[in-house]
Amino acid sequence: MSTPTFDADVLVVGAGPAGVAAALMATSLNMKVLVVEADSVGGKLQTIGALENVSGNWTTGPQLAEALAADLSRLEQAGRCSLVRSRAVGVKGHSDRAEVFLADAQVLTAQVAVVGTGVTAMTPADTDWISAAPSLAAPPLWRAKPEQVGPQTYVLGGDRPLGTWLRAHPQSSATLNVLAPPSDDYKLAEVSGDHRVRVVPVSRVVVSQVGPGADFIVTVEDRHGERSSYAATAVLSNLGNRPAALKGLAVDEGGYCPPDIQHRRIFIAGDLRSGRYQRIPTAQGSGAEAALSYYYSTALQRA
Repeated sequence: MSTPTFDADVLVVGAGPAGVAAALMATSLNMKVLVVEADSVGGKLQTIGALENVSGNWTTGPQLAEALAADLSRLEQAGRCSLVRSRAVGVKGHSDRAEVFLADAQVLTAQVAVVGTGVTAMTPADTDWISAAPSLAAPPLWRAKPEQVGPQTYVLGGDRPLGTWLRAHPQSSATLNVLAPPSDDYKLAEVSGDHRVRVVPVSRVVVSQVGPGADFIVTVEDRHGERSSYAATAVLSNLGNRPAALKGLAVDEGGYCPPDIQHRRIFIAGDLRSGRYQRIPTAQGSGAEAALSYYYSTALQRA
């Protein structure tokens, strides 16, 4: 019986820190790799204005993204890896192969797939504590320039990009009024000493636009049931992320994809694993570990 022919030994879905780390490790072990990415390499790194916990002397996310793109380019030029510019929409594990389904109906096959599709930003509609019109324009905090932030700027949510924004703009004296539900309390610990943050603990928030202009009324119900209203000149979103799980993955109650509940030919790497591991260094480590896990499993089979 002939040996089946696959497009690659390893299919990597997502070219962020986890995916690129998986590709680097797999190619170093002489495995053929295809990386599937619809957008830019390291795309979400473009949102990180300051890096403090990533080794390598990087100071911003875009710097690291550029380095990751250079890594993949080097692998491509050496004929060790190919970058497929398409959007993956599904994945499936079989007894003898893994399949990745693309938006253009193409199906790629490999011995295994490493899925590092990460997370995507939440919107007010994704929460159960914010009421707002679907047309509400709440730009992400990370895009805001210091000169766009004033005393009547209100931030929806206390997720960790808050600390990143403050570190990226150390000279800014702007005050950020942060509307924080109980689930964000532990995240705010890292900015508790920054005088530029005014935390408003809330249980519910209603955002209403005042006429055709850019002004808003923000009505807050605190955790004791008391209500207050604030006039806001700008409302920014800092709500955190939700998992970007592909169809076919096993998910937990939070929508994440723990590695230990997947098909044996499907490996999960990076932020998609859990809300607790959304850090660049852990994403890189998990990507490399996924490639190594497959390598050693096949080595044991050959022994």
